[in-house]
Amino acid sequence: MLLDEQLRFDENGLIPAVIQDAESGEVLMLGYMNREALEKSLQTGKTHFWSRSRQKLWMKGETSGHIQTIEEVYFDCDKDALLFKVKQAVAACHTGHYSCFHSKINDEYDIIKIDEPVFEPENVYGNTVSILKELYNVVADRRLHPKEGSYTNYLFEKGLDKILKKVGEETSEVIIASKNRSKDEVVYEVSDLLYHLMVLLVEQGITLEDVYSELKRRR
Repeated sequence: MLLDEQLRFDENGLIPAVIQDAESGEVLMLGYMNREALEKSLQTGKTHFWSRSRQKLWMKGETSGHIQTIEEVYFDCDKDALLFKVKQAVAACHTGHYSCFHSKINDEYDIIKIDEPVFEPENVYGNTVSILKELYNVVADRRLHPKEGSYTNYLFEKGLDKILKKVGEETSEVIIASKNRSKDEVVYEVSDLLYHLMVLLVEQGITLEDVYSELKRRR
């Protein structure tokens, strides 16, 4: 791709892409594209991005149906940023807002919401699935961007054996709680187990979508 040769991707092979409503001019979101995502976007006319947390190519709207149809594409004078003018279906933000930029800092440094959601995320993504995905993304982000004092980073630093030990311990706790017939205890221990399973999935390079696909196959 000749265009690809002219653009300046960063050391991780990524280039930021600003997404703008072609009609209103409102900025909808900021995403990152690698060469494959850019090529897919230009070939299909639908925006594709590279997920830094999941390390995976994805199309905007592949889960929600809120796709972005590309109308125009620009790049800046330094050739290290892209601008896509799109026709947005429903909304761009997974929180239900039309734009991901729905929080404003005022003169008093307070954070205020500038608009209301246009859809309920639970009705689109499913509450349980969205919470699990949010948890997975947080764990994946911790691995890519370590934070001092983070228990998640502690597990990754200790390695697979430590993670497996914790999964085993939490599984045993679920069994004990279940034998005790304590609903609150079971909920608490299952939550711990799910968290440690998310850590294990990230360590193994397995996404939630991989698990969902297997579950769907078994239906």
